[in-house]
Amino acid sequence: MEHAFWHARWEEGRIGFHQQEINAQLQRHWSALNLAADTKVLVPLCGKSRDMLWLREQEHSVVGVELNQGACEAFFAENGAEAAVAGSASYQAYRCDGIELLCGDMFALDATRFDGVGAVYDRAALVALPPEMRRAYAQMLCEQLPAGVPMLLITMEFEGEQGPPFAIAESEVRDLYGERFEISRLSETEDGPKGKDVAYLLVDK
Repeated sequence: MEHAFWHARWEEGRIGFHQQEINAQLQRHWSALNLAADTKVLVPLCGKSRDMLWLREQEHSVVGVELNQGACEAFFAENGAEAAVAGSASYQAYRCDGIELLCGDMFALDATRFDGVGAVYDRAALVALPPEMRRAYAQMLCEQLPAGVPMLLITMEFEGEQGPPFAIAESEVRDLYGERFEISRLSETEDGPKGKDVAYLLVDK
């Protein structure tokens, strides 16, 4: 998926992946990660997800990574917050009240950005990537995340035309992450004609 594809989706308002409500599986399963209140949570390809507000309400600090600048700005504007902005060679950082959004390419994320991360919440990243990029993304997380970091992963299973979002079978989740993580399938919810949303808990072996 080229950068231009996603920029066009945001500019044209074709963001059906954005959820207005807090994700039900996040609320149902987050406690299974058994995290301290001040844990730093990484949210890859976060868009303007309101799930980050819920994570902040649990007293976590939140670091989202998002390619599109408009999405980062909309997150704070739509939630009545004014972010401080700082630039670097690779990322524009938007910060406000324990939430930091890094605007840039997830695959260019500097290794130091993973320092201190204590958990990962992925609802929109893995399902947004085609197969070859999914493998590169999963490999990056497995290599860069500190030891002991758990992940709540939400994928989609459906028949028919591929995405994004892409359907991801449980066998692929285990292939991508099974070398490092113990993987538990937690639940699945029907998502109308789109099939099922499936939640997984990943913990270090």
